[in-house]
Amino acid sequence: MYKRQVKYLLIILVFASCDKIITLPIEANEQKIVIEANITDQPGPYFVKLTKSVSLNEANVYPVIDNATVIISDNLGTKDTLTYTTAGLYKTHSIVGVYGNTYFLEVKVNGNTYTAQSTMPNKVNLDNLRVNTFPINGETRYSIIPVYQDPIALGNSYRFIQKINDTIDNNYNIFNDNLNNGKVNQRPLNNRNEDLTIKLFDIVSVEMQCISPSSYTYFYTLTQQSGTGPGGGTVPANPPNNITGGALGLFSAHTAQTKQIQIRPN
Repeated sequence: MYKRQVKYLLIILVFASCDKIITLPIEANEQKIVIEANITDQPGPYFVKLTKSVSLNEANVYPVIDNATVIISDNLGTKDTLTYTTAGLYKTHSIVGVYGNTYFLEVKVNGNTYTAQSTMPNKVNLDNLRVNTFPINGETRYSIIPVYQDPIALGNSYRFIQKINDTIDNNYNIFNDNLNNGKVNQRPLNNRNEDLTIKLFDIVSVEMQCISPSSYTYFYTLTQQSGTGPGGGTVPANPPNNITGGALGLFSAHTAQTKQIQIRPN
């Protein structure tokens, strides 16, 4: 019995000492155009940003596209050919963002055409910002509750962009009205970045966007991949978007409004 145990131990030691570093090959992914286009109910100009995706093993430096023809039009007959400025940005001249209107995007570059359309939802007013306090490990933490009255009609979607002092919080805050249709919102914004917590006397600004269903699906998918979704996130993949032709990105027509608040002692 003792000899058998020694034999097994020697076998384990032999295999344990045979460490070998294996490098798995990573295939270069296909380079695609990335379109980031927004039009809001705020005064223009509006911008469309065009870049190219890069391979997984390359640095996150995205080549800009400066030779495209970019047109935004609306359902009222307005047609606006954008002008290239810098860093992949194309600027509008005459198009006006109005909620309820439908907008059409056309991008032509290197013989390829990409199109998208987005209808700007009706505006839901951001009435106020409320500070929510809660204890963690003996200290007081803060979060922000955007106060708004969701309409009775089901199907409203929202995106919130939070800025703490001068730093934008990169968490995706995407709400819909599946659970609180027609009610005053009581949900706080997520703030899971330990390097960017809200502290006493901080100034927090929140931009509220009323977004389309396609935009909600796009950003909701990103929340699942970023680690803020259930279970800590999912395997990364290109989120579904509203652009035809095989481009990445999103064309979003949405309302926008911003309020700010300072965190003060009770």
